[in-house]
Amino acid sequence: MSKYLLEIGTEELPYRFIPSAITQLQKLFEDFLNNNKVGFNDVKVYATPRRLAVIVDGLESQSPDEVKVVKGPIKKVAYDENGNLSKAGLGFANKNGVSAEDLYVENDYVHAKILIKGKSIVELLQENVPALVLKLQGSHFMRWADNEEKFSRPIRWIVSILDRDEVKIKIIDKESSNVSRGHRFAQASVVIGHPDDYVELMRNCCVIVDQNERRERIVERAKSEAAKFGAEPYYTEDLLDEVTFITEYPVPAVCDFSEEYLKLPEELVVTVMAVHQRYFALYKDGKLINKFITMTNYLGDEFENIKAGNVRVIKARLDDAVFFFNEDTKKPLEGYVEDLKGITFQKGMGTMFDKAQRLVKLSRNICNQLGIKDSRTIERTALLCKADLTTNLVFEFTELQGYIGADYARVSGEVPAVAEGIKEHYFPLNAESETAKGIEGQIVGIADKIDTIAAVFAEGKKPTGSSDPLGVRRAALGIIRTIFAADLNIDLTDLIHQTLLHLPVAVEGESFGDKIKKAAGSCVNRVSGKVSDEINEFIVQRLIIYLSDKYSKNVLEACAANSDPLENLADYLDRVKVVSKLESPAMLESAKRVSRLLKEPVNIAVNPDLFDAPAESELYKQINMVDELNDYEKYLGELEEINPAVEKFFADVLVMDKDERIKQNRLALLNQLKQKYDYIADFSKL
Repeated sequence: MSKYLLEIGTEELPYRFIPSAITQLQKLFEDFLNNNKVGFNDVKVYATPRRLAVIVDGLESQSPDEVKVVKGPIKKVAYDENGNLSKAGLGFANKNGVSAEDLYVENDYVHAKILIKGKSIVELLQENVPALVLKLQGSHFMRWADNEEKFSRPIRWIVSILDRDEVKIKIIDKESSNVSRGHRFAQASVVIGHPDDYVELMRNCCVIVDQNERRERIVERAKSEAAKFGAEPYYTEDLLDEVTFITEYPVPAVCDFSEEYLKLPEELVVTVMAVHQRYFALYKDGKLINKFITMTNYLGDEFENIKAGNVRVIKARLDDAVFFFNEDTKKPLEGYVEDLKGITFQKGMGTMFDKAQRLVKLSRNICNQLGIKDSRTIERTALLCKADLTTNLVFEFTELQGYIGADYARVSGEVPAVAEGIKEHYFPLNAESETAKGIEGQIVGIADKIDTIAAVFAEGKKPTGSSDPLGVRRAALGIIRTIFAADLNIDLTDLIHQTLLHLPVAVEGESFGDKIKKAAGSCVNRVSGKVSDEINEFIVQRLIIYLSDKYSKNVLEACAANSDPLENLADYLDRVKVVSKLESPAMLESAKRVSRLLKEPVNIAVNPDLFDAPAESELYKQINMVDELNDYEKYLGELEEINPAVEKFFADVLVMDKDERIKQNRLALLNQLKQKYDYIADFSKL
């Protein structure tokens, strides 16, 4: 078994491209080897800003010989009347390199078995590797120098070796060798003798090619430096990914900034450091301190210039933030609400000011559903939650919307619940992040998200496989997670209807009468037509996807099919939990049999006087004993208990009796039974 190393050395690659390149290269090499039936043990891909490397372990020496059956012309065309090969038959034989004796007839057609000799792995690599590399895709690929082929960045060197031998290849205008390059400030070139030596040789040249090792080093070194000050570094997965892919040999440097900047909103200072400058903010005893760590790609002992440069940059950024903060807080947050009229929410759906007014109404609707009598802080949150969008600071740091609004609300003297609600109404920020803790953030957040979803669907811009306008998938998931986390009893179906009614429908240039008529028609269509159904189905599908990690998809769909889950998510989840524990194949088969018989609903009452078999009377009695007031677990237990009566009914009674009255009565009895099943789930889907 052999081991192959390919290293593509480049100018600094965009860090966002590198994770994708790792995934693409692994799949490209695995598919290439599998398609050529070449055995291998493992494909590993390493990447730094200056190199992409692939190591294939356990390579077989060549692809296997293969016998291929080729179909030729029909027999009467391939042979003449004397049984000799015609010109067509001879042409087929010559084309495939076989003799007349090698041909055979099957299903009236001439066939030939051709032996395709396997190729050596060296030959396969030389023929395929350049094409594989050029199959990489990413944004901003372009031509370099006078070459026609496109790549992310210019290629500077290539290493291609199989065990201890070079495998000569050429990619674009660069030919391969066994010589790589170390860190820019370390060894200029290094000879790779064997793929097994690659990782360690590069480490000795101050290049950590394994991105996972580099990531761990970043965390360890950041924690070690922070510990010297009794602090902890702050970092997100995104920050770690970015720093991992912009360094080859990460070395930490601790820098200081003025304590005056700690008077700014904490989220602002951290965002400037983490998002804009790739710094690790430091926390001590839960509080942000005036130090940060920058991960350098530098080898040496002189860090003063590096530190001074980073301090100058952070000072300039934070000075801008101080200026914007001081300018913004010259008037209260409420003073920015009117400015929302200058920001369009979505074409045809008014401005952000209009949206804010809708959020007030929708929040009031939700409060009514929840029985909340005093909704003043909730409605105040709804009115102010988008006001910070017009401030200078949010214009400069858009990712801080909500956080800045919360700080400005505090400065303006708003009650803490309103300030917190302004921040939390954007929660959850992603699939794993926290949900809103306060009722203000929960209700206004749900109102905001359902308004966005309704606006997108009302305009016919529902999401597709490749697009998610205004993040409606994330919005739907946010609604679901918030309701479950806070245990809110909200009828989302009714809320969808209310939201659609609140959306603007007027168009400039119409008469007042036309606007009234159009509004009435549009509202009726939205609520009773396909838009509300589309929104309902969309959110139900997100609900099923969200819960499918814990529960079977069949169970989730069965519990969604018998009644609208959005009317009461908690009730739906209770039914899912109970049905997931169902261990009665006999009862399940009975329920499915009932569903198969009742293709159409039966709208007549059961008449006990038409019973002519004891099994009918017994089943009727048992059905009426099933109590829908019980909890679902007990209710399902009762359905299991009456199943012997159901089985006896099917054993003793012919449902499709010749007497139409008796037949319809028996169907009505089964319809009553089906209603009992449907109370908890549509068992036909299990």
